[in-house]
Amino acid sequence: MSSIPAIAVISSTDRRSRADARHDAWFRRLLKVCALLVLAALLGAALSTLWGGREVLFGQGLHFLTSADWNPVTDTYGALAPIFGTLVTSLIALVLAVPLSFGIALFLTEIAPTWLRGPVATAIELLASIPSIIYGMWGLFVFVPFMARVEPGLSATLGRIPLLGKLFEGPPIGLGLLTAGIVLAVMILPFISSVMREVFQTVPNRLKESSYALGSTTWEVVWDIVLPYTRSAVIGGIFLGLGRALGETMAVTFVLGNAYNITSSLLMPGTSISSSIANEFNEAVGTHRSALIALGFLLFVVTFVVLLISRLMLRRLAKREGA
Repeated sequence: MSSIPAIAVISSTDRRSRADARHDAWFRRLLKVCALLVLAALLGAALSTLWGGREVLFGQGLHFLTSADWNPVTDTYGALAPIFGTLVTSLIALVLAVPLSFGIALFLTEIAPTWLRGPVATAIELLASIPSIIYGMWGLFVFVPFMARVEPGLSATLGRIPLLGKLFEGPPIGLGLLTAGIVLAVMILPFISSVMREVFQTVPNRLKESSYALGSTTWEVVWDIVLPYTRSAVIGGIFLGLGRALGETMAVTFVLGNAYNITSSLLMPGTSISSSIANEFNEAVGTHRSALIALGFLLFVVTFVVLLISRLMLRRLAKREGA
């Protein structure tokens, strides 16, 4: 008599186990579909821009990548100047934003009093919510006049240094690669600093307290304990900011000057891939539109290469840490 309830319990458990296994299988399929949809969207974007720019990419070939001439009147197009401007402004933004982000994250996690950490962290994160066009308007109406007053001093001081002086030659008009790079640095600052702050907080307190107990200073604790522990995540945050800088459009368009020039001076106007597309796409037809779409494909490729390099660096660091 007692075996009947036991059999009923076993059968109920088996049904529940089969139902759980079936639900897990459905959930795995759903997650796989979501992941494949993301890959399909990326592949579709790349193929659509490649197809839209086929007239220039396949018609001109390497000449499109190595030429700096851009003249819609004569249907002459070269992507070298936009690529140059994109890379230079992004590099300036990284050089300025990474040290500031590191200092902000260090201050908020190791130095600032508890009552100050929350408000400062919130204020920095709010910078990420400001639309890029607001940064562009601020840059055009406030920062460009400021840079026009500062640039003569840069030319008179840094411009006299051999080799380095070529970077600060040009008329003090305020618009240029340096101005765009500084605006980009302000835009990517909250992203990098937020990532650094979050990963610095994951370091176990016992590691830092042990280092302090041995007589280490705050800088020694950060350099010898915190950074090695969070190195991979810090590099990932830096490349996240770089990806943001590479694709920025409106803020750069306002302050870059939009001139298809390749110059050694950071004070001269230039252009970028995204600003070229934003400025000319509405009026573009025929080969001109194909060239702009080809620029979009090149921006996709540049961003993909940057992210690929970051993944390779992170994998190499992971292997080194594992060894």
